[in-house]
Amino acid sequence: MSDSSAGDVSAAIADFAPLLPLAVAYSGGADSTALLLACSQKWPGDVSAIHVHHGIQTAADDFAAHCTAFCKHINVPLQVVHVNARHAAGESPEAAARTARYSAFQALAVDNIDYNAIKSIAIGQHADDQVETLLLALSRGAGLPGLSAMPAQWVRDGIRYHRPLLGVSAAAIRAWLAAQSQLEPLTSFQASVKGAVFIEDPTNQDEQFTRNRIRARLLPALDAAFPQFRDTFARSAAHAAQAQSLLEEVAAQDLTQVGQPPALKALQQLSPARQVNVLRFWLKSAHQVSPSTVQMDELLSQIKACTTRGHHIHLKVGPGFVQRHVQQIVWQAA
Repeated sequence: MSDSSAGDVSAAIADFAPLLPLAVAYSGGADSTALLLACSQKWPGDVSAIHVHHGIQTAADDFAAHCTAFCKHINVPLQVVHVNARHAAGESPEAAARTARYSAFQALAVDNIDYNAIKSIAIGQHADDQVETLLLALSRGAGLPGLSAMPAQWVRDGIRYHRPLLGVSAAAIRAWLAAQSQLEPLTSFQASVKGAVFIEDPTNQDEQFTRNRIRARLLPALDAAFPQFRDTFARSAAHAAQAQSLLEEVAAQDLTQVGQPPALKALQQLSPARQVNVLRFWLKSAHQVSPSTVQMDELLSQIKACTTRGHHIHLKVGPGFVQRHVQQIVWQAA
C-alpha cells in the first residue's frame, strides 16, 4: 500500500513534545514497536513501556514474552498489566478491551512507584487507524463527535494521552522499522529470539470484524483512487472536531441559561437544534450518557408537548431514564 499521503516516523517524533517521563502503550505490534523505539531513542532514561495482557487470545503469553525480551534488549523498563477484558452481554469486545486498557493505564500512572510518576502516555495509532475510525463513524450515521475521529491528544482521568503517529501511515511505519532493523540493536534482538522485531496479531486478519474489512478491502481501493486520502480525511475530521468544539461552547452557554437540571420553559424557548445540543451536552457532562437520535427526537417531541402540569416524560436513555420533575428535566439511574 502506498504511503504517499502520510508523514514519517522520525519527523513525527521530532515534533512530539510530551511531558516527561513518558510511558508508551506497547502491544508488541509494528506501530507500538516503532513508537517505543523512536521515543526511547529521543528520550533515553525517560521512557517506559506498558503492556496490557488482555488474557483473551491463546497467544497472549507469547505477546507478553516478546515485549519483555524486546524491552530488555533496548533497555526500557516494562510493566506487564493483566486485565479482565472479557465483554459483558450486549457490550462489544473492542469496547470492553479499550475500557480495561484505560483502567490499567490510569491505575499505573496514578499509583506509580517504578516509573517515577508518569506524566504522559503515548499510543501508536496511525493515519490508517484514523481513516478506519472515520469510515466506521460514517457507516453508523455518526454526528460530529464521531466524524471528529481520534484526537491527537486528550486528557482522561487526569492523564495526558498522545497519538504522535496519527499523521503516519501503516506502510510508512513498517518501512521505518525495516530500516531500523538493519542497525544495532535490532539485528541482534532478531537473532536472539529467532523472529521479527514486531509481532503480528492474528485477529487483525479476521474479516468478521468491520475494521479489518475496511483495512483489507477499502483502504487499498482508496489508495488507488485517491492517493492523498489520508491527509484529506484527516482534514475533514479536524473540521468536524472544530465544529464540535464550537457546539460545545454554545451548549455550555445555553446550559447556564436553562439551568442544571434544565428547566422546561427555558428549554422550550430554544430552537430544536439548540435543544438537542444543550441536552446532549448536559446528559454527557453530568451523567455520562448519550441518547440515540431516535431517543433525542422522542425527547424533543415530549418537551414540546409539555404545556400542562399533568404531562409526564419518561424516556429510557443509557442505564436510566429522562423524566419530568415538576418544571425540570432530570435523569435518574434505573
